[in-house]
Amino acid sequence: MMRIVEDLRAQREGLLGLGFWALLVYRFGHARFVIRNKIIRAPWTIAYVVLNKLVEIFCGICIGATATIGRRLCIEHHGGIVVHGAAVIGDDCLIRHGVTIGNSSTDDPTGAPSMGNRVQCGAGAKILGRVRVGNDVIIGANAVVVKDVPDYAVVGGVPARILKIRTPRADAAK
Repeated sequence: MMRIVEDLRAQREGLLGLGFWALLVYRFGHARFVIRNKIIRAPWTIAYVVLNKLVEIFCGICIGATATIGRRLCIEHHGGIVVHGAAVIGDDCLIRHGVTIGNSSTDDPTGAPSMGNRVQCGAGAKILGRVRVGNDVIIGANAVVVKDVPDYAVVGGVPARILKIRTPRADAAK
């Protein structure tokens, strides 16, 4: 319950934010795995599938229930957002519209990105394949990340390249 409150506080649009509703359905879908018995879990799974499809249709956000999402994810704009079920997203991250966090080929269907804490994804950014994005990274709009990104980097372009390495702030480790 505390994570849901944190998710709500992280959304700039509050309760009306479509990102909050997508995260709420994701948290519900992810939490159902606590129930080990598949027969008892079945009604929860059916409810999740219906809710998830409604979120996809009305919010334009698809988050795989098996993804690992940290605390206080902010989905600033809705529409065209896809998060692969094997993706890992750290705490205090920001995702804007049109972002894809997914695999890069059918040869590696579970090869999804792992993103650190405080990562900002610009509109239209694509993070693809088994890449690691470090902490405090800024990914520019429409960048296509296909290689690992170190901590504190600013990346942009197609394919994304490091534009600059920022100086770590003393308060960033909070």
